[in-house]
Order: sequence, then C-alpha cells, then structure tokens
Amino acid sequence: MEKKSIILASGSPRRKELLLQIGIVPEIIVSHVEEKITSDVPAEVVMSLAEQKAVDVAKNMPEGKVILGSDTVVAADGKILGKPKSHEEAYEMIRSLVGRSHQVYTGVCIVKKGAADGKDTVVSFYDETDVQVSGMTEAEIREYADSEEPMDKAGAYAVQGFFARYIEGLRGSYANVMGLPVHLVYRKLKELDAI
Repeated sequence: MEKKSIILASGSPRRKELLLQIGIVPEIIVSHVEEKITSDVPAEVVMSLAEQKAVDVAKNMPEGKVILGSDTVVAADGKILGKPKSHEEAYEMIRSLVGRSHQVYTGVCIVKKGAADGKDTVVSFYDETDVQVSGMTEAEIREYADSEEPMDKAGAYAVQGFFARYIEGLRGSYANVMGLPVHLVYRKLKELDAI
C-alpha cells in the first residue's frame, strides 16, 4: 500500500508524536506566518490559526501534497488563556483553573493541493475537551508556576507532564488536550483520500 506523505505545519514535538502514534510519519515544515486573531471565540480562533499555518505552508507545495496545520488554546469561562509570559502570569492562570473544569480547543486545517482543476481542498474543524483540575494548595500552585513546565504552554500547563497529578478527569479526547485530536484527523484524512 502506497504511503502518502503528510506535511505537518508545526514544530510541536507533541503533534508529531501523536501522528506517529496513529501510523502517520509527517514531514515537518514549520509555518512562519504572522498569526492574525480576528475573534475571541475559542473554536473560531483555533480553526483560523490552524488554517493560516496550513495555507502558508501549502502555497509553495506541488499538486497532491497534504498539509496539516493545528492550534490549541485553553479557555476558562469562555476566555482564552494564552501562554504565560512570566512565572507570575503562570501562577495566576493555574490559580484560575484550580478546583473546576475548563475547556481545551484544538483547531485543525487540512489542505490538499489541487489536482486537475488547480483548486485546493481546505477542510477546517476543531475538537473540545473538558478538563477537571483538582484542588491545589497555595504551595503546590506556586511550586508548579515557578517550574519551567508551564512556560510556552497554553493555559500554563502540560497534561502529559508533571501537572497530570492535578488532573481529576477529562471529558473528550486526551490527545486533543496534548495538541491534536488524532481520531478526527484520521477520519478527515480518510475522507479526503489523503492516507
């Protein structure tokens, strides 16, 4: 069976790992597009950013290539929590998540470069997972916020890291919280005859 190559428009080691886990060996070409956010609705934001990345990488690709872009945000009460710029900001974010549930949204865009008609197929979708964080002491919040793990992470935590000890449960896809809803990605790639 011929293996079709998928280009992942992301340098995220977690996204690459998730694709490998489901039998897809991606070629990595990181998008350097200047991201433009035009909404404050989490689902719209992640789909738009994923599409910007995928379309950016796709523009220089030959016919038949398949490019996958993705973006993840954490939201509490509908408000997006970005990546903390300082340990103090990480502390505030973690504190806002303690003892309650919040949502993780991952948007995905798949671009299949056009064939005979020259038109590209662009499919965007997202997944949402509810994450329940247990109670944490002040000392636990401070210890975690002062570590390096929350830096460069949406919502100031990594579900697959040290913070896992504070996650009571999930409703939805664990892979989605890591950064790529692989069950949906696989289904869409099959529908597009891309794998």
